[in-house]
Amino acid sequence: MLFSLKTHREFFGAAEHAEAGEAPWPLGLALATLAGVTVLVALVSGAAEMASAFAGALKNRLDLSVGIALGSASQIALFVAPVLVLLSYVIRPAPMNLLFWPGAVVMMLIATLTATLVTTSGRSAWFVGVLVLTVYLIFAMTLYLLPPQA
Repeated sequence: MLFSLKTHREFFGAAEHAEAGEAPWPLGLALATLAGVTVLVALVSGAAEMASAFAGALKNRLDLSVGIALGSASQIALFVAPVLVLLSYVIRPAPMNLLFWPGAVVMMLIATLTATLVTTSGRSAWFVGVLVLTVYLIFAMTLYLLPPQA
C-alpha cells in the first residue's frame, strides 16, 4: 500500500479528482465520518455474526454456534479491552487499567470452565443451555448482591 501511495499518487489524490465546484471535506468532518462508519460496520458485522450463531443453534449445530460465540468473546478479550485501556490515556478523566477484583477473576474462571464443559461434548441438549443460563444468572445475582468495591 505504501508503494502504491508513493508511486501512483495521482490515483489517490482526492482534490484533483473532485467534481467542479466541490470543496474537500474538513479534517474534523472526515474523521467523524470515518469513526461513525467504523462503528456502523462493527455493529452490522456483530449482528450478522449473532444471526449466524442463532441459525446454527436452530439447526442443532452446537459446534458452529458455540464456535462463533467463543470466537467473538476471544476477539473482545484480546483486542477491544487492550485498545480501550490505551484509549483511556487519551480520553480523560482517569486512565483505565486491567486490574480485576478477585470476584471477577473467579467469574472468569467459572465462565471458562463452563465454556469448556459445553464445547468438549460436541452434542447439544436443553440442559446445556439451562446450565449456561444458570451460570449467567448466578453472576448477575453475585454482582447485584456483592458489587465490586470501588
